[in-house]
This record gives sequence, structure tokens and C-alpha cells, in this order.
Amino acid sequence: MVAYKRDEIVSASDVARGFSTILNNIINHTNERLAISKNNKLEAVILDIQEYEKLQTVYDLFEENEIKQMLAQRSKDELEVSHSKIISIEV
Repeated sequence: MVAYKRDEIVSASDVARGFSTILNNIINHTNERLAISKNNKLEAVILDIQEYEKLQTVYDLFEENEIKQMLAQRSKDELEVSHSKIISIEV
């Protein structure tokens, strides 16, 4: 779980009242990220677009790597012959 500093958390009502200021703080890197809380529960995060795109790229690479590993394991499994796949014929 990610930890947020007190100054990185803003209420949903504060976001509604001061969205332009909050967005400018993100754009100008005054704040790296802001977590939005509603009813004392964190619900969303506002990030700079470049930071979001970096995170998405890393996620995509991780997912791609996971798929490659699954395919490699599947190929390995197909090469192995188990006793249940062997048919014995009596002559």
C-alpha cells in the first residue's frame, strides 16, 4: 500500500471547490500527486500526465512479461510427456 503525506491528501469537496488550483499545482509540480478522499476514505489519485504514462508503460511491460512467461511454461509443458498421455498397446 502506498503511503501519502498529509499535504498530499485533499477532500473531494476541496477538489470540487478548487479544481483549477489543484490541477495547476500538479502541472507545475508543486504537488507530485494528490490523493482524493471522500468520507475519510482514499478514492482516487491525481497525477501529472507524464507520470501516469510512465506508470502505464511499466504496467504494460510487466503484463507483457507475465504473458511471455505463461507461454514459455505452456510450451515447456507441451514438450513434457506425462504417463497419462502414453498409450500402451499389447501385442
